[in-house]
Amino acid sequence: MKLPKWLGLGFIVGAIAFATSASAQQALEINPKLTAQMRVTNASFPGTVHLLPATLETTQWGWFNNAQPPVLSIKSGDTVVVETMMHSHNQVVPGKTIEELKKLRTDFPGRGPHTLTGPIFVESAEPGDVLKIRILRVTPRSYAANFNIPGMFGLFPDQFPDGQVKYLYLDLERKVAQFSKGIEIPLAPFPGTLGVARAEPGQYSSVPPGPYGGNLDIRDLTAGSTLYLPVFVKGGLVWTGDSHAAQGNGEINLTALETAFKELVLNISVVKGQKLDFPRGETAKDWITIGIDEDLNKALENAKTETTKFLADQRKISIEDATKLMPQVSDCRISQVVNRVRGIHCLNPKTVQAKKTVQYPTTSNAEYYVAAASGKDLNAVMKSASMSLIELLQEKEKLTRLDAYGLTSMRMDCRLSKLTADEKGLSCLLPKSLWVGKRTA
Repeated sequence: MKLPKWLGLGFIVGAIAFATSASAQQALEINPKLTAQMRVTNASFPGTVHLLPATLETTQWGWFNNAQPPVLSIKSGDTVVVETMMHSHNQVVPGKTIEELKKLRTDFPGRGPHTLTGPIFVESAEPGDVLKIRILRVTPRSYAANFNIPGMFGLFPDQFPDGQVKYLYLDLERKVAQFSKGIEIPLAPFPGTLGVARAEPGQYSSVPPGPYGGNLDIRDLTAGSTLYLPVFVKGGLVWTGDSHAAQGNGEINLTALETAFKELVLNISVVKGQKLDFPRGETAKDWITIGIDEDLNKALENAKTETTKFLADQRKISIEDATKLMPQVSDCRISQVVNRVRGIHCLNPKTVQAKKTVQYPTTSNAEYYVAAASGKDLNAVMKSASMSLIELLQEKEKLTRLDAYGLTSMRMDCRLSKLTADEKGLSCLLPKSLWVGKRTA
């Protein structure tokens, strides 16, 4: 059968278009330099600006591995606009039940829940160097989740055999999320996980933090802050995920206000000749020192060691003098107690003349609901203060047990008032201003 001329011409044009498209796609697949060039954009950020979308090809679910090929290569001083996903490759989204969320954990034992964008290879970064990661901008998507898996994880798995998930709308214009009627949580987005590859080869869960950073869950690392990380492998290999819209100082029910970021803008530089054994943070007013361990008592000792070393260096004094000075100037908080390895961070003023002004109330007042505890074992002290605050919210505000558990995890502020080996003191505060009707003009 003889085809009409117009139809034959259409076949030829279509074939050429298909071949051209296929060739372009093949070029992208076999030419990583072309792919990298197509991720460069023009923007008013320092250095060359790269776009890193969160796709199945640019993310990992629940693992760190220093053998993972990088998804992006940058030079020192460049900026990366990173997109992140919700947990479990975007499976924790509104509509998913708590039973489905539990199955995502039980069906994948050993794997963390976090979706991690990366790794990013930083040219000229070598073991022994330090990566300076400035967080320039953080924009979450429009919703977030808080949940506790029934009978698993968190600070009180046995006391909370029943689970709950709440999906919240993030009002980015007002910078609040409505937890329930009359209760609003201020938004303060930050990356719960920001880290580099560890030195040891192999595949490791994304849950525990370490010298490489990772799942530190320090809520002060918001836009305008900086995280310094020691480098263990060539290129550093930077990952980020576990994106939070808000979190307490003392994340306890397993989760914060878990979200994903439309944009997390990171400026990454290599610092040569600066020895750093453990991650350190920086805000406009403070330096942040960090201690972690499975045991909160040891985490506190590690935080004290890091802090006294920092103070001695900052103020050009002896370790002995820095040890005496620390209780007067360093403001230490519980970061989280849900990542297997627990965390404490201390805020140290940049102004050397500054003294600590933070308060440690032991009873509720006009501004805060307060639960305090003290004792030799900080693990027991943390449990006592946290549970007392949960019960206080049930009594005073008539919250359900699960709502009180979730709200404390997202907004509680646990401050260490006593740091000695024989006595640890803790005041856990929750602002009454969360209740819209209690706000003063």
